[in-house]
Amino acid sequence: MTKPLARHIILGVHITDRIRHVGQVQKILSEYGDQIKTRLGLHEAAADFCSPNGLLLLELLDHGEKKTELVGQLRQVEGVEVKEMVFDHP
Repeated sequence: MTKPLARHIILGVHITDRIRHVGQVQKILSEYGDQIKTRLGLHEAAADFCSPNGLLLLELLDHGEKKTELVGQLRQVEGVEVKEMVFDHP
């Protein structure tokens, strides 16, 4: 049985001009895929409309050096904003 995480680390990744920047973002996420426990992508869409902006929620396994590298690389991509939430468990 695996040990439960001491805390949940969630990254919110807002991507503007999604079509233009998603390739770079996907490449970075693939590079750090072994550090991503959960990934959820959100964007507005309808039969005749797809939002140019997107939001990814990432739950990470690592809260050390790898997380810092991932956040740093994402922030280097034009049109990408990253916010972090940490939920500690007593």
